[in-house]
Amino acid sequence: MLAEQPRTEVDRNYEEFRRILPELLHKHPGKYVVMHNGAVAEAFDTFGDAVRFGNGKFGTNNFSVQEVTAQGVSLGYHSHALYQSAN
Repeated sequence: MLAEQPRTEVDRNYEEFRRILPELLHKHPGKYVVMHNGAVAEAFDTFGDAVRFGNGKFGTNNFSVQEVTAQGVSLGYHSHALYQSAN
């Protein structure tokens, strides 16, 4: 029998996101929310802004970003590269 795997930050965040999605659809439709420790930290208009905030506030891999939409989208495992202007 396999031992139960500990829940990751992303797992906790996604479970809470799904639970509060109806409320988020009312408050932040179409936005990107930064989730940390199973709670919404902030909402943004763009994915890039959400990631930059999360990295600055919580550090890499210590948060997740979810788009507030009624349509489910499975993206699987992926990474994102963000272009940052030198200006």
